[in-house]
Amino acid sequence: MMVQTIFEQIQLKKSFLCLGLDPDLEKMPAHLVNSSQEPLFDFCKTIVDHVQHLCVAVKINTAFFEAYGVQGYVALEKLIQYIKSHYPELFTIADAKRGDIGNTSLRYAKAFFETMPFDAITIAPYMGKDSVEPFLTYKDKHAILLALTSNEGATDFQLETKNSDSLYKQVLTKSQTWNNAKQLMYVVGATKAEHLAEIRKLVPDAFLLVPGVGAQGGSLEEVFLHGANENIGLLVNSSRGILYAGNDEDFAEAALKAANELQQQMENLLR
Repeated sequence: MMVQTIFEQIQLKKSFLCLGLDPDLEKMPAHLVNSSQEPLFDFCKTIVDHVQHLCVAVKINTAFFEAYGVQGYVALEKLIQYIKSHYPELFTIADAKRGDIGNTSLRYAKAFFETMPFDAITIAPYMGKDSVEPFLTYKDKHAILLALTSNEGATDFQLETKNSDSLYKQVLTKSQTWNNAKQLMYVVGATKAEHLAEIRKLVPDAFLLVPGVGAQGGSLEEVFLHGANENIGLLVNSSRGILYAGNDEDFAEAALKAANELQQQMENLLR
């Protein structure tokens, strides 16, 4: 998907919401887990059907499917095919955090861009240029590099400044020199919003995938104030806050209400 299409969806829906799908059988409504032959797929499908008009992107965390082996992989592939066939306007992200030597990255790219038609995949850039560029050989596909994440351990390495710029700044700057760098996006946690203005100076045109709003305590207003560019350039992710807003038979309606509240906040900011 072209970046311009994402911006057009933001304008159309007055939203820069990314729906995060992290299905956990232990947290899903018991009636669905007990009655469905495909609970992972059915749960996610129902959520997507109810909130797709409020979001511009969907991020599927592959670990929550891989945990269930073959059945999980079947559900994952079925889900991405369903979303692409029914809601092709949604920007789809495989939150897989891959990254390996070149020939292995080529296989990962084939898996997530051909076998499963995702638009983007999250990448751990620790191994450098040759582990990322294979993903960028696919036209209109995107690699989303981990830059400054929202978790507690992000301070262990990403903000380290012993002899030079922080590691996350080196990732942002160096990656802009790689082949097809225009297809790069970056993960920047909402809990690190104070760094967004400086990040924008380093990558003024790139889209930022921003987790951490809601359950992790990040501020949507701060993210927008410091991180938005002329094309908005933000995909703010919400997972648990929407998925598990309700745990009874009306779980989908509860998810819709939670997503609608976020979209309304975004619409107000976009004004």
